[in-house]
Amino acid sequence: MWNKPHLLNAIADLLMLVAAAALLAAAAVWLVRVPSLPVRHVVFADVLPHTKRGEVEQVLPQALKGNFFSLNLEAVRGALEKLPWVRKVDVRRQWPDRLEISIEEHKPVARWGEGRGELVNSYGEVFAAMLPETESSGLPLLFGPQGTAQEVLKHYGDFIGAFRTVGETPVQVTLSPRLAWQLKLQNGMLVDIGREQPKAPVGVRLARFIEIYPETVAKRAVRPAVVDLRYPNGFAMRVAGEAKGK
Repeated sequence: MWNKPHLLNAIADLLMLVAAAALLAAAAVWLVRVPSLPVRHVVFADVLPHTKRGEVEQVLPQALKGNFFSLNLEAVRGALEKLPWVRKVDVRRQWPDRLEISIEEHKPVARWGEGRGELVNSYGEVFAAMLPETESSGLPLLFGPQGTAQEVLKHYGDFIGAFRTVGETPVQVTLSPRLAWQLKLQNGMLVDIGREQPKAPVGVRLARFIEIYPETVAKRAVRPAVVDLRYPNGFAMRVAGEAKGK
C-alpha cells in the first residue's frame, strides 16, 4: 500500500473529510447547548388590535425554551396560533439574540350562528372570539351547516351586490340543512329564495325579483313581511296579518 501514492492520498482526503464532519457536528452540538446565546429580545412586527398583551405573555414563555439556535420555532408558532384572534404566525431568528414574530389576526366580516361566540373572517373561516358589542352589532349574521361558512359568505357578497341596486341591504343570510337560502333585509323583510333549481336557479329568481322590486314592493304603503321566491315563474308576498298573495 505504501508504494501506491494515489491510494494514500485518497485515504488522507477521506480522513480529513471525516475530521471536518466531526468538527462541524461538535460545533453544532455546542451551539445548540451553549447557554451563552439566549434569546433576549422578542419583537412583534404588527399592531394587534384584538390580541391582548396578557394573552401573549401567558403562552409565549412556555415555548421559549433553548438558546438562539435550539429554540423550536414551530413550538412558538403553535403556541401563538392557539390564541383566539390569531390566524397565522411567522417566526424568524435575527442574529444574535432577537426573535421577530409577525402575526396575522382574523379580520371579522360576519357573525356565525347564534349564541356561540363564533365569527367568520375574510377567508370564510369560522373562529371563536369575543367581539365588543360596538363592533359586532354592525356585522351581518350568517347561518349554515358545518363546513359551509365560505359558501354562505360568498353568497352574502352576491346578495349584497344584487340588493344594492334597489337601496336595500341583507343583514342575515341562512343556508338550511336542505340547502335552501333565506335572507333578512335591513328593513325587516324576509326573502325565501329556496334551493337551487335546474330550470330556475337562485340567481335567476333573485334577479327577476330585484328587477320588479322598485315598482312592486318599494312603492307599497305597507312592505311585505315575507317574500317567497321559490316559485319557478313568479313569487308570493305576505304582509303581516294577511294571507298570501302574488
